[in-house]
Amino acid sequence: MTESVPSTLLVDLHVKYIQTLDTKRNDLSYHFTEHLRLNGIYWGLTALALMNNTEALPKLEMLDWVMSCWDADVGGFSPHPGHDPHVHPTLSAIQILATHDSLHLLDVDKIVKYVLSLQSTDGSFAGDKWGEKDTRFSYCAVSILSLLGRLDELDKEITVEFIKKCKNFDGGFGMVEGAESHASYVWTSVGALAMLDRLDVVDVDTLSWWLCERQLPAGGFNGRPEKLEDVCYSWWVLASLAIIGRSHWIDGAQLTKFILSAQDPDKGGIADRPEDVADVWHTVFGLAGLALLNYPGLKQVDPVYCMPAEVTKRVLKKE
Repeated sequence: MTESVPSTLLVDLHVKYIQTLDTKRNDLSYHFTEHLRLNGIYWGLTALALMNNTEALPKLEMLDWVMSCWDADVGGFSPHPGHDPHVHPTLSAIQILATHDSLHLLDVDKIVKYVLSLQSTDGSFAGDKWGEKDTRFSYCAVSILSLLGRLDELDKEITVEFIKKCKNFDGGFGMVEGAESHASYVWTSVGALAMLDRLDVVDVDTLSWWLCERQLPAGGFNGRPEKLEDVCYSWWVLASLAIIGRSHWIDGAQLTKFILSAQDPDKGGIADRPEDVADVWHTVFGLAGLALLNYPGLKQVDPVYCMPAEVTKRVLKKE
């Protein structure tokens, strides 16, 4: 890696980096990450879309592969053919199809039935038939139903009650009731509440203070106290602040500098922090953070859905 620290966004390199991700099929790591493949396509496509390069990956080939992950018996998508369906890759599939204006490929009724079947009487959602529950899956379920225009079929009251139980004294939210506040679970909780039009649950001032405390001297955010800064929290923290109208409370210039410094100036992609190895996860959330900061040349991003704002506007028929 070169010694110079990037100070501008290396768009062309990032596009090439994402294009090469599916060419490494002989790498052991490629097969170890099968359980994230569909999510990874969403991350890569969203990164490209924010950089105005959606066409850099073949659309029809992508759609065919996404639909190969569909389980018609269950009504959900698997992260890879041969894996079990799960609410997270189901959301990723819908986000990919929405970005490509191809939601007509979906059996919406089956998906809605599957998602609603994962909700327990306490309002929580399991990720799949094996029953792990936390606010990530609440977000996935609510986002799926929202993007499909079927939120009216959700028991919103018990859904909100579960999220409320995950709220802590510091204003943040944990993965389950009693768990410590964590920036990623703050976003999943606040994002779900925003879609449900229940941001009244949020203690805006206290949460905003807690989120702003996540910015460290290097400019980046950590996810909870006493942890290192990490590019992915550029999204979880800043998007949460944007949803509640407090994104101006942080030092945007320092955050921009931190994200740009974590780019790989040789091969492209963005890492968790400078000098580490880039990956598509940190690439998309770094770019999404920059988009929230109105970085020149990037498309606007929707802080609730982590999708290009033009896509959610079309899908949700926003004015």
